[in-house]
Amino acid sequence: MASHLDLEEQEQLDQLKAFWNKYGNLITWVITLALLGFAAWTGWGWWQREQAAKATALYDALESAEKAGDADKAARAFADLKERFPRTTYAAQGALLAAKMQFDKGQVDNAKASLSWVAESGAEYREVAKLRLAGLLIDAKDYDGASKTLDGISSPDYAALVADRRGDIALLQGKPDVAKAEFAKAYAGLDKQLDYRKIVDAKLTSLGAAPVEPEVKAEVKQ
Repeated sequence: MASHLDLEEQEQLDQLKAFWNKYGNLITWVITLALLGFAAWTGWGWWQREQAAKATALYDALESAEKAGDADKAARAFADLKERFPRTTYAAQGALLAAKMQFDKGQVDNAKASLSWVAESGAEYREVAKLRLAGLLIDAKDYDGASKTLDGISSPDYAALVADRRGDIALLQGKPDVAKAEFAKAYAGLDKQLDYRKIVDAKLTSLGAAPVEPEVKAEVKQ
């Protein structure tokens, strides 16, 4: 009986050896690649968290400088943020914040440059940047440049504000009828709760086209 078991075990051992000789290297490579993949994934996650932490610190420095009115410190923080972490959300937000401060300080060209950078590289905020950039170009009487910038805004979320900007351009170019049409689009597209809608209302009123809200009929109780 013992001899029979020994022979059976030996046969199983021989089969295992044959299997390992045939597939051992493949199994080893699969396990190795799996371990390497896990290590790479873990390392990538750590690297991303590390980058986000550093970008956050720079954005916080920029925000603090903006609140303190320190333009030079804000400029340095934004330059570092843009150079080291250009693809992060913090870089795009930082550019918008830097542009606001630069405009407030009378550094219009620098503000345009900051907004242009976001418009070209900051995917999440590029349309906001284009809208603000168009406003600066309108102030500079670069109506063609402003119109082209507005052409690059495709999101329906900004359609009303784009129409408002186009109305401003048309009005400044002496095209009141076009301005009325654009302001009407803006007024219709803006939420009734937004205070900015009152500004568009005032623009239309000044052009003799005050918007009329439809009357809401009271329900008759029976």
